Amino acid sequence: MALGNPVEIERRFEQSQNDLVLQTSDFSLQGLKEMVDDNIIDLSPKYQRRERWEVERQSELIESFLLNVPVPPIYLAEEEYGVYSIIDGKQRITAVSDYLNNSFALKGLEEFTELNGARFRDLPKALQSALRIRPYLRVITLLKQSHPRLKYEVFIRLNRGGIRLNNQEIRNVAFRGFLNDTIYLAGENALLRSALKIDGPKSAAFQQMQDAEYVLRFLTLNRSWERFSGSLSRSMDDFMLEYRDVDAAAAVDLVRPFHEAMDRTAALWGEVAFQRWDGQKWRQQALAGLYDAQMIAANKLSDVQVQYLSHKQNLIVSQTRELFLNSDFEEAVRLGTNTPSRIKYRIERMYELLISLI
Repeated sequence: MALGNPVEIERRFEQSQNDLVLQTSDFSLQGLKEMVDDNIIDLSPKYQRRERWEVERQSELIESFLLNVPVPPIYLAEEEYGVYSIIDGKQRITAVSDYLNNSFALKGLEEFTELNGARFRDLPKALQSALRIRPYLRVITLLKQSHPRLKYEVFIRLNRGGIRLNNQEIRNVAFRGFLNDTIYLAGENALLRSALKIDGPKSAAFQQMQDAEYVLRFLTLNRSWERFSGSLSRSMDDFMLEYRDVDAAAAVDLVRPFHEAMDRTAALWGEVAFQRWDGQKWRQQALAGLYDAQMIAANKLSDVQVQYLSHKQNLIVSQTRELFLNSDFEEAVRLGTNTPSRIKYRIERMYELLISLI
């Protein structure tokens, strides 16, 4: 098997050893809690996932400390001297900080069952002292002089060892910057959140970052649907890669078409936007294929056309319902929705519907 240039391989290996500078320490829970309280550790870096442990799982971690069961290490990144963000272990540190701050009572313990219902202040003094003082957690810190790229590489590889990151979670790490931040802000749109059934941080679509993914989906297809010929996921990656380094003002300009299209879609379809007609009622769940069709078709209209059609919302909704009687359209918005032919078909049909009513 040919391995390529051995000199180049060795050079890259040596470079990787020099690019990542680590420091390993054993911390007491009290020490970590105080770092959180003093904002020395940022619990919510923008590249982190959105999920949060339930009380039972937080309690299980505290019980592990009491049982002296080894717990996986925490990984931090030194952002500035004396300021750290979490690469891996956010839920563990959050559980430690919350429990020592008496924010929750233990629940679902299987070994220390007598401690169920106990907050930290309720524990026997010996247990309180042990949790405060003993160095229960190993912390591995990527020091500031490490290459910036490696912090995010470590994050991705560590998280792939557990629950696999979805594509949008990976983008959130790999393409951080003003555009990424602006996309996540755009995802707070009320109509989009309603369509995705996001009513709080515990909503499945929110935790999976579907709101941001829908924004990026539109931005990507809006500029390329007529010539689209490949993987939608890869095209979304390419969009983020191309504009990753834009400044704040440019990021706002790039995302502005999304806001305009959302306003137009709301005016034309109202509360049934992005919903599928099942023959009897509108299914209250966003359909990605229909989202593409309505958002891009609405974006193709002029302001005058949108103003005129906004007074015909009932007719537009009725005609959209009729579209679902066409098996080709039904398939184009529900099955194999990311194929070039079906993307083009559903957008063209929706645009034709709107133009026919002018």
